[in-house]
Amino acid sequence: MKDLKHLYEFENLLQEANNELVKKAKDEGGIALGYTCYHIPEVLLNCGNCFSVRLRAPRTGSMDIATYYMSNFLCGYSKAILERAIEGGYNFLNAVLASETCSEMNRALEHFELLDLVPNDKFFVTFLDAPFKIEEHTVKHYVNQTRLKILDMMRDVYGVDTSDEALLKAVEEHNEVCRLMTEIGNYRKEDNPRITGYEYHILNLVTYCCPKSLILPKLRETAEELKTREPDAKKNYRAKIVVVGSEMDDPDFTALIEDSGALVVADRYCFGSMPGREEIIINDGEDVLTQICRHYLKTSQCPRFMSHRKVQERRDYIQNLVKEYNADGVMYEQIKFCEYWGYERALASYVMTNDYGIPTAAVDRQYTASASGQLRTRVQAFVESLEIKKIAKEREAKKNG
Repeated sequence: MKDLKHLYEFENLLQEANNELVKKAKDEGGIALGYTCYHIPEVLLNCGNCFSVRLRAPRTGSMDIATYYMSNFLCGYSKAILERAIEGGYNFLNAVLASETCSEMNRALEHFELLDLVPNDKFFVTFLDAPFKIEEHTVKHYVNQTRLKILDMMRDVYGVDTSDEALLKAVEEHNEVCRLMTEIGNYRKEDNPRITGYEYHILNLVTYCCPKSLILPKLRETAEELKTREPDAKKNYRAKIVVVGSEMDDPDFTALIEDSGALVVADRYCFGSMPGREEIIINDGEDVLTQICRHYLKTSQCPRFMSHRKVQERRDYIQNLVKEYNADGVMYEQIKFCEYWGYERALASYVMTNDYGIPTAAVDRQYTASASGQLRTRVQAFVESLEIKKIAKEREAKKNG
């Protein structure tokens, strides 16, 4: 296929957390707000002259210093964030907004304060208490927390406009990003998709890591470009898969999977678009902030929610993705030592295979793609098994036909 016009530029933007668009927004007086979790409503961080930056640590090498302050037995993502912060990689941030959802990441982000890592007198770290259940009283608690720990801090420290009008403007911009990403993502449902999983991963990541106002023009161009893009005549994949699991912000993982013969058609992982790139519907019948908070709680597919209803909802969600995107199987991935996805991956991969009849593989991995030999072997084996199942199914259909 013909290369996308902005793909190389997007790839370069993902080489640094403090990328060119972030620097431009800062030069224009923007306030950079870092976050790491879906439980921090992204749209709230784009009010007024603020812009959100979902934190990554691209090109991570040694994590010895972070390990000294934390532990060998914590996930690589949390340690990579702390290591990069100690290196000065997040000095551009005006604040870090965190949620008490993952104890490992909490421990990493606490060190921003403990070690005074960002040289800015106004810099602050705030921790939001996110509920474990979704009931009316927990929604109210979540609303109070986001107002107290996010909006009030933004207003009091940096003078940000956090009025309903500012929230609605942020929602409008957020929804345009979501519409474009949904439009682009729908091409993955095609029999021979005109966009690869790697390309979509790149596009989606830049919407998380760059100021929305600066990335939108390029995203609009890309969406228009894809309307007439022709896929290769010969399919360059052997199976389609849905990738499900913990934080994945390295497109090289998707590239590795696709180099092994599997086309990634749906991304249900942290930093993915499912959930994350659904429009927020606002009506006149309820407070704007309440509607925003309810949206994030209800759309979240995080295994932190352990009620039977939410567990069942997550499994049905994956089943629906397999059907909607015509996938041949599911791959559950988990960063080594991720406490929530460790439990989810082990049980869900078994249930999806045996109760739902969907071929499923489960892998754990390091934060970066550097230690990827075993993962490549596992993906290749999974692709071969999917091919064998497909051949057997076709033979059975011919025999019965």
